[in-house]
Amino acid sequence: MKAAIIGYGKMGREIEKILRERGHEVSLIIDTDNAADLDAVHLAAADVAIEFTTPETAYGNIRTCIEAGTAVVSGTTGWTERLPELQALCRQREGAMFYASNYCLGVNLLFRLNRELAAMIERLHAAYDVRIEEIHHTQKKDAPSGTAITLAEGIIGQLGTKRGWANYAPGIECAANRIDDPAAAAPEQVVIGSVREGAVPGIHTVSYESADDLLELRHTIKNRRTLAMGAVVAAEFLCGRKGVFGMEDLMQ
Repeated sequence: MKAAIIGYGKMGREIEKILRERGHEVSLIIDTDNAADLDAVHLAAADVAIEFTTPETAYGNIRTCIEAGTAVVSGTTGWTERLPELQALCRQREGAMFYASNYCLGVNLLFRLNRELAAMIERLHAAYDVRIEEIHHTQKKDAPSGTAITLAEGIIGQLGTKRGWANYAPGIECAANRIDDPAAAAPEQVVIGSVREGAVPGIHTVSYESADDLLELRHTIKNRRTLAMGAVVAAEFLCGRKGVFGMEDLMQ
């Protein structure tokens, strides 16, 4: 497999390492200093592009890949309100696209457990309120994390009492749906608390609390390698396929 890497930060470098370890060729590396090279001519040598950049550039990067006929895997978060546009374009062009908010296998198992637990709480009509907390390194620019949003959406899809989410993110200027106090959230909103500290790769906790007990689901990423490995495996999966895919397809 010949892969293009779009975004050569810590994730991009880890992806490059794993690609080479698994016997693949890196045909193109795009970063801020050569962003103009992301075009059909340079992408022609790649079977697939793996994109981990910023919320501001992800849409354009992925669109360029689709229009160039290059399969693309992306894990950039903080921009996904426009994801349906690119998925529609991919189908129209008969291209190949894989998107996930988190490529860690354990996190995707958490997504399933989260939905199942919310459905059980709903069936029992149990008197629990639910909250999500996500902790990441200080260089993560978006809040809440894409993983936290996916968890919130999983809960909202199962709990009849919840219809949206709000983000309590003290000190994070670019937070979406921000509230300044968790108590300010509407009863039908799932509160997502966002914390940025140190070099934490990612901790996500879903808490159900009643007057009498506390039930938690938690996942902790130890390092970025697990994310990079998932992205490379997704790229291997995508090669030779047409359509729009995600981690649910990979895990079947």
